[in-house]
Amino acid sequence: QVLPVESGGGLKQPRGSLRLSCTASLRIFDNNGFGWYRQAPGNRRERVAHRSSGDITSYADSVLGRFTISRVDAENKVYLQMNNLKPEDTAVYYCNTDLNVVRDYWGQGTQVTVSS
Repeated sequence: QVLPVESGGGLKQPRGSLRLSCTASLRIFDNNGFGWYRQAPGNRRERVAHRSSGDITSYADSVLGRFTISRVDAENKVYLQMNNLKPEDTAVYYCNTDLNVVRDYWGQGTQVTVSS
C-alpha cells in the first residue's frame, strides 16, 4: 500500500489556523476511506477526522466544529483545515487510508505546535 505524504505543519499561536495537506494518487483515495490522526507526546494515536468511502465525515469531540476534512481530487490532495487552535492540539498529524491504518502502516506525519 502506498503511503500519503503529509505537509503543512508548523508553529501557531492559540486561536490561529493551519491547513494540513496530504498527497496520494487518486486511486488510493478513491478505493479507501481516509482520515487524519494525531499523536501527542505520551499519548496514543487518536483519530481526529475521517471520511468514509461513502463520503460520510466524522470528527473527534475534541475538534468538532474547529477542524474540517476535505478532498480535492483535482489536486490529488486531502486537507485538514484547523481553526481556533488550542495548545492541546499540539501533536504529530498523520493522514492515512483505512487500509493502511488496519495494517499499522504510517508515514512520517507533520508536526503541529500550538503555543504562545
